[in-house]
Amino acid sequence: MGEFHYADILIAPIISEKSNELMMEHGKYLFQVSDRATKTDIKRAVSERFGVKVADVNIINLPRKPKRAGRFIYKTSKRRKAVVTLAEGEMIPELSEAV
Repeated sequence: MGEFHYADILIAPIISEKSNELMMEHGKYLFQVSDRATKTDIKRAVSERFGVKVADVNIINLPRKPKRAGRFIYKTSKRRKAVVTLAEGEMIPELSEAV
């Protein structure tokens, strides 16, 4: 991807009840990521941004969904989520406090 910057890869953390449960019990964090990002890019971006050691990255591709507004039918944009598992004993304090 040429010049590397984590802001091009990580779009936003996903904060919800389910992601909070994953974070507290298993040390997994969810992020919305660029649709062109690879697992290696995501691992490098999280390590650089938060200064933690990443153990594993899993990616979930969410397809476009048909929606309707009156008589108009359109599709939502496709999204990509990453489930980042940190090494044992690691945590991201900024995201842990946000929930």
